[in-house]
Amino acid sequence: MVNARDAKRLVTPLWRRLRLLISRGVVARSDASRGMQRVQLKLLRQETRDIEHHEPYGLTARPKRGAEAIAAAVAGARGHLLALVIGDRRYRLKNLKEGEVALYDDLGHKVYLTRQGIVIDGAGQDITYINTPTVHVPNDLRVANNVYDKNGSMQEMRDTYNGHNHTGDDGGGTSQPHQEMN
Repeated sequence: MVNARDAKRLVTPLWRRLRLLISRGVVARSDASRGMQRVQLKLLRQETRDIEHHEPYGLTARPKRGAEAIAAAVAGARGHLLALVIGDRRYRLKNLKEGEVALYDDLGHKVYLTRQGIVIDGAGQDITYINTPTVHVPNDLRVANNVYDKNGSMQEMRDTYNGHNHTGDDGGGTSQPHQEMN
C-alpha cells in the first residue's frame, strides 16, 4: 500500500506537467517571413519563448505586439510549445449577431458577413482588385459617388453629352439634345 507522502511524491511531477500543458501568453514580436510564422511569447513569470504559430489553412494574420495567445506543450514537453490561437481584444469586432463572421484588422478594415448581406469596409482607404481581368456584377450596380475609367468620369461624359450641339444641314448649329443623360 502507498502512503500519502509517497503518493504525493509520485503525483506532484505529473500534476506540474499537466498544469504546464496549456499556457496563456502575450505576443512580444512576430516573424511572418518563414513557412510557418514564428512568435515570441511572454508566458509564465520570466518565461519568454520563440515558437511556431500554427494557423488554419487559407487564413493568416500577423499579430501585433500585445496580442494574447494560447500555447500548447506538445506531449507535455515545455521545450516543444506551439501557439495554437492568437487573438487581440483591442481590435476584435463586438456585438456580432449569432452566425455572423468577420475579418478585421487594427486599422478598421473589415469584411463582414452580416445577416443582411456582405459589408466591405475599407476604413477610408482604397480597395484594389489585382490580377482580375474582368469583374462581373450580374445585377444592378449602385454607386454613391462618381464612377471613373481610364478616360474620365461618368459625370464628365454626362456633361459632354448634355451640352453638345451638332452642325445643321444649313451649316448652323442645332439645339442641345432633347433628352439629357442623367
